[in-house]
Amino acid sequence: MAKDYYKILGVDKKASQDEIKKAFRKLAHQHHPDKGGDENKFKEVSEAYQVLSDEKKRNEYDTYGSAGPGQGFSGGQGGFDYSGFGGFQGGQGFEGVDLNDIFGDIFGGGFSGRGRPQSRRGRDISVDLELLFSESIFGVERKVKITKTSSCDACKGTGAKQGTTMKTCVECKGQGSIEEMKHSFLGTISQVRECSACAGAGKVPEEKCPTCKGQGVVRKQEDITIRVPAGIQQGEMVRLTGAGEAVQNGATGDLYVRIYVAPHKVFSREGVNLIANLHVRFTDAILGAEYPFETLDGGIQVKVPKGVSTGEILRIREKGVPLDGKKRGDLLLRVEIKTPTKLSGKAEKLLKELHEEGI
Repeated sequence: MAKDYYKILGVDKKASQDEIKKAFRKLAHQHHPDKGGDENKFKEVSEAYQVLSDEKKRNEYDTYGSAGPGQGFSGGQGGFDYSGFGGFQGGQGFEGVDLNDIFGDIFGGGFSGRGRPQSRRGRDISVDLELLFSESIFGVERKVKITKTSSCDACKGTGAKQGTTMKTCVECKGQGSIEEMKHSFLGTISQVRECSACAGAGKVPEEKCPTCKGQGVVRKQEDITIRVPAGIQQGEMVRLTGAGEAVQNGATGDLYVRIYVAPHKVFSREGVNLIANLHVRFTDAILGAEYPFETLDGGIQVKVPKGVSTGEILRIREKGVPLDGKKRGDLLLRVEIKTPTKLSGKAEKLLKELHEEGI
């Protein structure tokens, strides 16, 4: 009976290669014998992946079924050829599949003894920062207190007591990594892991630092200066490289600052332009006038042309959001004409006269 490779991997027949690979990785983790899984089930999902991950074999399978056009996918035996699993040196198992990519995180490292574990790196952290509207427009410098894992000041991150020296790690003989051999039905697998005794440094302190107990890092509160650029918007992130958490014998992570902008009672933002309303008296809309207006930069005089209508936009050049330190967006003032609700007798008489003149 033909095997349903799509069902085995739990994917649709129209699944993309990325979806097939993702499904296989999940099942390989679940059923891998070295993880306590079912060896037969692992072979089955591996067989399905070998076929569906290869476009030619997948086309043959879709056309003829699991046996292929009378040939089988093992070269004429009607089954799956496991000979390609005979040792993973170089990271290649069966044709077209990079086993370092598929199984690297199952075993915690690559398959070749020539490799080394990935370099250590501290954890990235994030904070939220709320800005005034004007600070988001012109930029600002803020200091925040953050509690995080940082390099030990007493030993400068070495883990050694001040005045003492470092010695070669006896566990890894100064290599910083340890090679281990794993045996399974797949063959002999060479795995390289970081030496836990020296944290990959190859050296250990003769005497441990009393402050960090030889860890090279401590948990403490730090003042971080955050320079927010002009024109930043709600939800944007500022990345401070190396301001995250420290790790012994490795690079410090990054700090990500998520920006929140408080609303302004007068201004809103539209791209590089600022938007505000300008309330104009009824008679000034007819006759024209000049109005004082307080921008984010300071006070200006706005010329209101004769016959302006509600909803018209008055553009004030270069009073918007800074672009590159030299250019800026504009300030757009939306005219709102204030219609009087109470009139004196004299005013009402004058308006009637204007009305009779067709104004």
